[in-house]
Amino acid sequence: MDLSKILSISGKPGLFTLISQAKNGALIESLVDGKRQTAFANAKISSLQDISIFTIDEDVPLTKVFQNIFRKEDGKECIDPKSDSKKLIEYMNEVVPNFDSERVYVSDMKKLFTWYNLLNSKGLIDLEDKQETDNNTQEEEEVESKEENTKE
Repeated sequence: MDLSKILSISGKPGLFTLISQAKNGALIESLVDGKRQTAFANAKISSLQDISIFTIDEDVPLTKVFQNIFRKEDGKECIDPKSDSKKLIEYMNEVVPNFDSERVYVSDMKKLFTWYNLLNSKGLIDLEDKQETDNNTQEEEEVESKEENTKE
């Protein structure tokens, strides 16, 4: 799953796909309604690939959290983000057992679950980690080239 081109922009609801970059900003497309607009350089733009959830041990990338939810729900929607706070905290505990309850707020959980449901409805969540796949492919190619060199 590659979330590098999926963006969250402060002050704008929903998630966006990066279409292209310009000098003074970026051309983006809303995942909610498909409308294209410009996000200017002064807006706080975050790629979902760069966002992590605070845990007691080490931070967990959003990709892993989405994959945990996907496994738990068998590819279906997760808990309703408008649910009771206690239910959201319980659900978060199931998905990320050691999350830091002092630094991860209920509002963060609501946003996380809203994002998951939106990405899942668009078919953008899968269990395959794009980076791991690229690394494995590169390692396999290196092994094959070494084998060919030893045969010669």
